[in-house]
Amino acid sequence: MGDHSAWIGREEVRHDTFTEGLLARWCATLDRNVPVKAAPQGLHWCLCTPDAPTGTLGPDGHPKRDDSPVSLLPPLHLERRMWAAGSVEFLGSITVGSAVKRRTRVLAITEKQGGTGPLVFAELAHETFAGDALAVRETQTLVYRDAPPPGSPPAPPPPGESRFDASAWDVTRDVLPSPALLFRYSALTFNTHRIHYDHPYATGTEGYRGLVVHGPLIATLLLDLARRTLESEAALARFSFRAVSPAVADEPLHLALRQEDGGLILAAHAADGRQVMAAKAAPAA
Repeated sequence: MGDHSAWIGREEVRHDTFTEGLLARWCATLDRNVPVKAAPQGLHWCLCTPDAPTGTLGPDGHPKRDDSPVSLLPPLHLERRMWAAGSVEFLGSITVGSAVKRRTRVLAITEKQGGTGPLVFAELAHETFAGDALAVRETQTLVYRDAPPPGSPPAPPPPGESRFDASAWDVTRDVLPSPALLFRYSALTFNTHRIHYDHPYATGTEGYRGLVVHGPLIATLLLDLARRTLESEAALARFSFRAVSPAVADEPLHLALRQEDGGLILAAHAADGRQVMAAKAAPAA
């Protein structure tokens, strides 16, 4: 598929300011009260966002990639992109008014053969600073894949007759990710991927059964479940998650949490029990 060694180690630096306005909009999006002057865990995904000009976006809404020295990732013929997994360390607070810097470095680009065809995994390291202090350290994994063959059934499959079983969990919470919620989260993160807001594109071009709920939005909802359970804005020291199956707008999501071996196991499930996301966390000391 190509030699991507020239992209390993490439870096990108973005700057931002954490404002009261962003905090208020983030809380309004999630229907929650505004905390006192500090970023809730997960809000860092709304800072130092991409700012590619509209004219440079590709057919899927993502910025086009090329082989120039300023392109963080290489051009790939696999155009279907998803946020596959993430691992986050919360090291410090980001307070309103802070100057924020995010440094991103390409760790690895790996080609694999999956059950549906070739896959390319891009692993990125992010460091988010509030002033001079490192506040969040993160590893992000993106996956690129081929378009589904013509005539393939929509993904995910239609809901089955099974139901989510809450008996294995200490805490559960049900949410309904509406198209309005997806639109607001896309706006907060400046995410122009069309699978999150363009229904004809999501269903007709990419083969989904409806609008796709953002992976980091589901992760944010799980972080909020930990906050509610532990009754702390800085509830976690570490949090990792893995996307298992797409979640579709206007279909219920069951968020779940249980304590295990001193840590937390978290998950998101569809109404019929299909797992959407798996996660684990370490509470803050």
